[in-house]
Amino acid sequence: MSDVTLTQSTAVPPLPALRLWRHVRPVLLSLIVPLLLLAFWHWAVAAGMTRLIPSPAEVAEYMVDFAVGGIWDDAFSATLHIHLLASASRVYGGFLLAALVAVPIGILIGRVALVRQLLDPFLQLMRPIPVTAWLPLSMILFGLGTQSAFFLVFLGAFYPILLNTILGVKNVEPRLFEAAAMLGCRGNAQFFRVVLPASLPSIFTGLRLGLGLAWFVIVVGEMTGVPQGLGAVIMDGRTLSRTELVICGMIVIGIAGFLSDRLVVLLMNRLLRWSPMHRG
Repeated sequence: MSDVTLTQSTAVPPLPALRLWRHVRPVLLSLIVPLLLLAFWHWAVAAGMTRLIPSPAEVAEYMVDFAVGGIWDDAFSATLHIHLLASASRVYGGFLLAALVAVPIGILIGRVALVRQLLDPFLQLMRPIPVTAWLPLSMILFGLGTQSAFFLVFLGAFYPILLNTILGVKNVEPRLFEAAAMLGCRGNAQFFRVVLPASLPSIFTGLRLGLGLAWFVIVVGEMTGVPQGLGAVIMDGRTLSRTELVICGMIVIGIAGFLSDRLVVLLMNRLLRWSPMHRG
């Protein structure tokens, strides 16, 4: 009996090790594809398949200089924080304004037939127009600089938030209204007790898509003549044929967008603990 007990205790890892593995395993799995891409990138440059793209080591060296300086000491050395803060202010400002406008309009379109008939055709007509097509008009309306970039970011984030809000509000189960009425919840109270909670998962999906597109659009927005910002850095790198600078700007935008999405997911997970499909 003691041998069986000993075998069982040695076969099952201790609980702390299991918990550690559950936390480490997703991180290890998420690193596989980036590491494979880095390996292929290094091999392609070393094999001479391209002479226009720098190696990962060269990009990493320039990224360090871009962040803290001390290597190249050019006009972009130790300026990462300046450009990142400039782009982040435009991204989050345009995104928040888009959320403040799109969520109420989406709720009204989803719940009120008259508002849907008034606004939905016009918004669906405007939606297919790409953000790049708005670039010349935004420069005419707002001039060169920050306001044009802010407007384009707002426009890029607006429609994903709007459409997902409309979808979430329109797809609320009718049985939920019946159950709420049976419990004495009627009239306008159903909006706060039924409609808003049931549509929140879809609204958060729209917020995630909108924030991701805001970081996507910032490169276009900062083509309007702004002196600082990650999009401006990428455009300067293209003009100066500094491929490593372009790649560094792309990497920073990717990381910033990923961290922004994780913050929205964290907020979503806290607010939607009751939902079985809320995990991002």
